[in-house]
Amino acid sequence: MSNPESFIDEVTEEVRRDRLYASLRKYGWIGIVAVLAIVGGAAYVEWSNARDARQAQAAGDAILEAMNASESASRIEALEGLSVEGDTQAVVALMEAAEAQEPAQADATLAAMADNAALPTLYRDLATLKRVLIADSPMSPEDKIAALEPLTQGGAFRVLAEEQTALAEIAAGDTASALERFTALMDDAESSDSLRQRAEEMIVALGGETE
Repeated sequence: MSNPESFIDEVTEEVRRDRLYASLRKYGWIGIVAVLAIVGGAAYVEWSNARDARQAQAAGDAILEAMNASESASRIEALEGLSVEGDTQAVVALMEAAEAQEPAQADATLAAMADNAALPTLYRDLATLKRVLIADSPMSPEDKIAALEPLTQGGAFRVLAEEQTALAEIAAGDTASALERFTALMDDAESSDSLRQRAEEMIVALGGETE
């Protein structure tokens, strides 16, 4: 006679196997969907990366072609005709401003960039900062102070905006505010050594005292 315990083990194993197959039939589709989702997600990421690389390459080629024009006006026209967005749009706008032959033209380009809500704040702030740095800028000292005020509240260019605001205050005749601002920059933890040196030189030039 066969061993009863062996028979029971076989029956138990068959029951387990039947339950496993039943579970697979009932829930196996979940695993299949999960696998398909993982594979599909990886394929989409790969396709998306390849698409972004192609777009970046195309934009770079278009920019280089635009900059190969012999005349500044032609380069600006070619840059303005590019269909770009995001970071590339910001870079193109900065290049247009650099190519501008007149301060007013550069100012208009940078002002439009600073007002473009579609661009990241970093690029918009950079446009504002470069705008006040234009030689023979059409902006008045008061205009510069007003434009820089949001940048002095925080951000990547805060201390540089403070410095340019102080220079604009000098141009506006408000040396007391400029001295106070330069003194604060001397003690600002975010000020670089070169910025502290420039601030110290301006304090001395304005008749102030440094420690």
